[in-house]
Amino acid sequence: MIRLFWRDITLAFRSGGGFGLGLGFFLILVTLVPFGVGPNGEMLSAIAPGILWVGALLACLLSLDRIFALDFEDGSLDLLATAPIPLEGVVAMKAFAHWITTGLPLVIAAPALGLLLHLDSAAYRWLIVTLLIGTPALSFIGAFGAALTVGLKRGGLLLSLLVLPLYIPTLIFGAEVVRRGAGGFLVGTPLAMQAGITAGAVALLPFAAAAAIRVALR
Repeated sequence: MIRLFWRDITLAFRSGGGFGLGLGFFLILVTLVPFGVGPNGEMLSAIAPGILWVGALLACLLSLDRIFALDFEDGSLDLLATAPIPLEGVVAMKAFAHWITTGLPLVIAAPALGLLLHLDSAAYRWLIVTLLIGTPALSFIGAFGAALTVGLKRGGLLLSLLVLPLYIPTLIFGAEVVRRGAGGFLVGTPLAMQAGITAGAVALLPFAAAAAIRVALR
């Protein structure tokens, strides 16, 4: 399992498809928003939580099809499915590797990009907290979607259509925590909801994704 994890990490950094692509898209999106809505600091501050969370969501979405596609093309996925290790564990390691190479860099970069959107100073810690809690759910939900579309030609669009509705609750609660934190309001309820979504995704979706892969390989 550990070797599989480091293999995926190495491939992501060598190809740039995870780390570089997602981070670059996040940077471009956040940089372009002030040009589109104008230099009004109050307006940018008001929309900053939503923009940062939408950017993180779309950045994660870009590299989802790479989670299983390359292994399916070179036959590695068949070997992993028949290996004496649980396929659910393989899915979990691949989803975790996707988060390390895509989600974690977004968490690190988000506070700096928040400066471009005049994010309220009280919201920075909640932005980091919600991204740390919520982005793993994006990777595990994305791994489930990637498993459903593995082996399909041009399955990227279908993958996006399947995954985006499942991302919406994480987006809503994440942005709401940041907004409430900026205003000094209680954040316990939306934060707990977001944490519950992540816990459910991490606990259940590797089993669902493994079942989908077994069906695709038959």
